[in-house]
Amino acid sequence: MNFVEELKELKIQTTKNIFRNLSAPELVEKALERGEGKLSNKGSLVIETGKYTGRSPKDRFIVRQKSTEDRINWGDVNLPTTEEVFNNLYNKVMEYLKDRDLFVFDGYVGAMKEYSLPIRVVNELASQALFSTQLFRRLNKDELQNHKPEFTIIAAPEFKANAEEDGINSEAFILVNFDKKIVLIGGTKYCGEIKKSVFSVMNFLMPDKGVFPMHCSANISEEGNTAIFFGLSGTGKTTLSADPERLLIGDDEHGWCDKGTFNFEGGCYAKTIRLDKEKEWEIYEALKFGSVLENVILDEDRSPNYDDGSLTENTRGAYPIDYIENVKLDGVGGQPNTVIFLTADAFGVIPPISKLSKEAAMYHFMSGYTSKVAGTERGITEPKATFSACFGEPFMLMNPSVYAELLGEKIEKYNTDVYLVNTGWIAGGYGVGPRMNLKYTRAMVKAAINGELKNVEYEEHPVLKVLMPKECPNVPTELLNPKNTWEDKEAYDKKAKELAEKFQNNFKKFKDVPEEIKKAAPRV
Repeated sequence: MNFVEELKELKIQTTKNIFRNLSAPELVEKALERGEGKLSNKGSLVIETGKYTGRSPKDRFIVRQKSTEDRINWGDVNLPTTEEVFNNLYNKVMEYLKDRDLFVFDGYVGAMKEYSLPIRVVNELASQALFSTQLFRRLNKDELQNHKPEFTIIAAPEFKANAEEDGINSEAFILVNFDKKIVLIGGTKYCGEIKKSVFSVMNFLMPDKGVFPMHCSANISEEGNTAIFFGLSGTGKTTLSADPERLLIGDDEHGWCDKGTFNFEGGCYAKTIRLDKEKEWEIYEALKFGSVLENVILDEDRSPNYDDGSLTENTRGAYPIDYIENVKLDGVGGQPNTVIFLTADAFGVIPPISKLSKEAAMYHFMSGYTSKVAGTERGITEPKATFSACFGEPFMLMNPSVYAELLGEKIEKYNTDVYLVNTGWIAGGYGVGPRMNLKYTRAMVKAAINGELKNVEYEEHPVLKVLMPKECPNVPTELLNPKNTWEDKEAYDKKAKELAEKFQNNFKKFKDVPEEIKKAAPRV
């Protein structure tokens, strides 16, 4: 059966053209012909995504079926819908696509073949087909001939739903059907919905194969020393994993199995707001012909103005990973020697680096703490504690304890060291003291990865119960205990207790958690 017949089996038909796995130049040409975007002076295809400039979490639904009923962590993050709602919208979208050109990308997710998921992405827009081509892993000619997709993603951004009639929340929808192995996306042009829906599917399928799916970046030394970095937006995950002395495995989504670590993707999807050519030159240089820029404003000479957030603060650039020089192209690393949890603590309480036991690692992984500061979101005028389970709650479909148990198993089996690194504020916290100097953060991360913190002396933080090193190469000793940086020591103690309470209150939502993990909680 050829791919057109396979599409017909899914009711995907059109009286127009079906383009399969066009090259990046061909897709750029098509997008420009169709008025979907314009070229920057560096050659990036620049597109606007309309009213949806980010993910639409209230519009993503999982179809409730026997296969998902007892396995999905249902709630505000994972909203249920019915097969009837899915089938009704699916039929409407198929009817809508009948007189439109379709762009098909056949590829896969997961750099280790035994754990890879063959996918097919059917796009209404050439620009989104280019995004899919650059973000996922690509096939050679022989592989393409024998390709049998296990999951199909259908994106019809120009189709608008009728929320009331169709049984959903708005004109936009992202519906995941595990029985039919289909993701149906409509009403939103934001390319991130394609990427993140595939990640969510992987997060549901991989644990059954003994693979721990992770929302993290990863890098590796020439000798094979592998490190992974977890962290929410603004914590420095991309910055710290881009190390000139190490090769980047990937910047966002990985699996950890008994054979090592592997990148799910074949590209990167970087935030570009206030992109600094000097500090992030690799990303800056990667945004060239073949890359896609979302909602970036072009100046008169067509140069991207990365400081202009007039359409959104969430401007994005998508490019294949081989646009970066210092990269491990096969996307595979070894067993992680080191796991780094990154947090940007605006309260100035968490030590700049601390060592975590296995139980503490599982506790902090389930907590997924960072803080937002004024200016990051509308309405935030002072620091706000933010918790996102597994450092990626919107994409983790099962109970966070499932993923935490996988983390604990891997740490124990491979004797992996776990560190909590605070890239946030010191000496009184946000608005009083400065943010931790990036030079010192890099030195601490380097010491952790190189094993230089294995044999130093530690002291336990009296409230957080994490272990603070008493020394670290190339870092002033007085910085290692955050209380030392505060003029008012009593104020520090008070703020530490406040943060401990936030941790404990957040953790109450987790049921049936083993006692040894609960014991790793901060003291109140």
